[in-house]
Amino acid sequence: MAEQVKCARCGEKREGLGYAPFPNELGQRIGSEICGVCWKEWLQRQNMIINHYGLDLMNEDAQGFLFDNMKSFFYGGGELPNAQIDTSKEGTIKW
Repeated sequence: MAEQVKCARCGEKREGLGYAPFPNELGQRIGSEICGVCWKEWLQRQNMIINHYGLDLMNEDAQGFLFDNMKSFFYGGGELPNAQIDTSKEGTIKW
């Protein structure tokens, strides 16, 4: 069982994620500051972003785009870049 954390996203005291989901500074921060509930919400959002934009996660630009969305989702910093999805460009974005 992971320890309780005051989640940086929702502000609730809940069971933390308990591990770093990525081997970088952001992963360490998420692992220690984000609750499991918000992490599950992110995983759903992440799938929507990947599918909508057709992201090829082998591409560094696509990875950066996804990490920028992740930072915005967990730590704010304004409106998410994908909050208002422009479907007129669907299928035309090349990574």
